[in-house]
Amino acid sequence: MNDIKPIRIFMTGVGGQGTLTATTLLAKTVLSQGLPVTSGEIHGMAQRGGVVESTVLIGCKSPKIDHGEADLLLGFEPIETLRALPYLKPGGLVLSSTEFMPPMSVAMGKQECPDIEDIKKQIAACTDDAYYMANQTIGIEAGAMQSGNVAMLAALCASGKLPFGPEALEATIKANLPEKLQAINLKALELGVAAVQNA
Repeated sequence: MNDIKPIRIFMTGVGGQGTLTATTLLAKTVLSQGLPVTSGEIHGMAQRGGVVESTVLIGCKSPKIDHGEADLLLGFEPIETLRALPYLKPGGLVLSSTEFMPPMSVAMGKQECPDIEDIKKQIAACTDDAYYMANQTIGIEAGAMQSGNVAMLAALCASGKLPFGPEALEATIKANLPEKLQAINLKALELGVAAVQNA
């Protein structure tokens, strides 16, 4: 176990999206593979619309991620992906939603909402390794908007950047989610894997 390459995953989204549920699912998947994992919420607001940031660290000694340290950045909302970019290490992987859930400042007209193409340009300036997904649309197609996060986790598992694939996440869903939620999330998993394979 000592020879595992440390992997630092930074996850960000908006309150009400299910970012923390996704964090827990990923951490449980890592654990199920017998790998050392630490996960935590860095900054979060319970209210809908607040920024939520969390981490999953595989085989790391330190429980936190500093700027320039994240191997993988998972952004469930594009503005939050952009805000979290300083955490990404040069050439790290970005997996981002393309669908906005504008924060309060934008909704109230105090701030402009950036264009998705501008966000992609800024990400491209940091890394060539980026995937984009319409996670809310995928979630709705699977049966619940929040399941779009599972689609993104599945895409991450299918990216080859983790020491396990989507089948490990599938087993975690079956072991940890209530039966009534399993079918939706397994469908989302399937759609997420397809999104990366077709990218």
